[in-house]
Amino acid sequence: MFTSQEIIETINMVKQSNLDIRTITVGISLFDCSSDIPQRFIDNMRKKIIKYAGNLKNVANEIEDMFGLPIVNRRVALTPISLLTFSYSYEDLIKVATAIDDIAKELEVDLIGGYSAAVHKNYDENTRKFISSIPDALASTDRLCSSVDVGTTRSGINLDVIAHLGFIIKEIAQKTKDKDSFGCARFVVFANAPDDNPFMAGAFHGTGEGDCSINVGISGPGVVKRALEEKKDASIDEIYETIKKMAFKITRAGQLVLQYACKKLGIPAGIVDLSLAPTPKVGDSIAEILEEIGIDKVGGYGTTFALAILNDAVKKGGAMAATFTGGLSGAFIPVSEDSGMVKGVESGSLTLEKLEAMTSVCSVGLDMIVVPGDVEPELISGMIADEIAIGVYNNKTTAVRVIPAYGKKEGDEVNFGGLLGGSKVMKINRSSPKRLIERGGRVPPPIISLRN
Repeated sequence: MFTSQEIIETINMVKQSNLDIRTITVGISLFDCSSDIPQRFIDNMRKKIIKYAGNLKNVANEIEDMFGLPIVNRRVALTPISLLTFSYSYEDLIKVATAIDDIAKELEVDLIGGYSAAVHKNYDENTRKFISSIPDALASTDRLCSSVDVGTTRSGINLDVIAHLGFIIKEIAQKTKDKDSFGCARFVVFANAPDDNPFMAGAFHGTGEGDCSINVGISGPGVVKRALEEKKDASIDEIYETIKKMAFKITRAGQLVLQYACKKLGIPAGIVDLSLAPTPKVGDSIAEILEEIGIDKVGGYGTTFALAILNDAVKKGGAMAATFTGGLSGAFIPVSEDSGMVKGVESGSLTLEKLEAMTSVCSVGLDMIVVPGDVEPELISGMIADEIAIGVYNNKTTAVRVIPAYGKKEGDEVNFGGLLGGSKVMKINRSSPKRLIERGGRVPPPIISLRN
């Protein structure tokens, strides 16, 4: 039960600190929709998505009106499509992708995820065909999101897939060049991808998630920043406790929305994702929180330490506020979506190398990184390999969402608009990992996977 005081506090956080619910995501299993006939699969899929998500927009609007709490996105996550389309031709796969996008537009869903594959071990021809279809799938759609999981702590890392994905990302960039290679913003490469992530581009409905569920992703960096502004002379343990208290309050708002949405849609509750997700708005920035904790500029010495404190305090504070937590949960550092991170890039204090260090303690990885359009595929594969290693060997989720902006060079500006913001093209290290990437093969799991 929620008290009137909690609801009043939520309203005040919305008014004063940009609190919002980033997404209500309906997860839907498509296993009972499968068919060897593509059109039959599409028809079955459409009926099921409409059954569970047909009223999502209206319910989200009702929640906004009732609680005065903005819900930024309405989203749907589907069973990984690669699991249901082994026998399909390349043309059939594109037909499925565009059908999914059309359903999202019909229901006025902002984004729909699940054009996804998990390739931890062998890279068979059917999966290669599916992954090869991703550039055309994203180029021919507007709301479809795609992901590939290339490694887990239990299974190791598939270098063959990583090598291929460098070329795939370059192809996505080329095929969406008229929109500053925006298609790359709808594609992410994972290690240890969670089955219940409500955030895009990596959301899909995992195989153990049941027939359907609702997952809620919270936001609220501005709430934490505002609280820390009142703690200028506090010790680091006081800072830690302040963040925990704010995370608890923010997560309670997410739990409130989850309970109401489940009741109105008649769908079981999934999880509340505790992630602090920034927006391009000034004052709604993870970088600004880190600077409030005490660093001079994001990217300077102490940044990783401050981020580790923030990430851990958010998880501990939020865990007691929701019945079930999951997804990514922690602090996001998507460069183009965070005005403070963009300032760090522009000043030169925030580099790709520092961002990689920060990903060892944050919730995701190298996110919304804009790099020169002429970057070689093997350099992208090298970035992915480094980031996946951090995730696999530290038993955590990591990801790469990198945008080689077609025709852009270091220092040029790219603007995606909306939540995705914009950024200057970052400097990259041109030392080539080509010989490493071309070795291919599969890396065995680390010893940490044998502990249990």
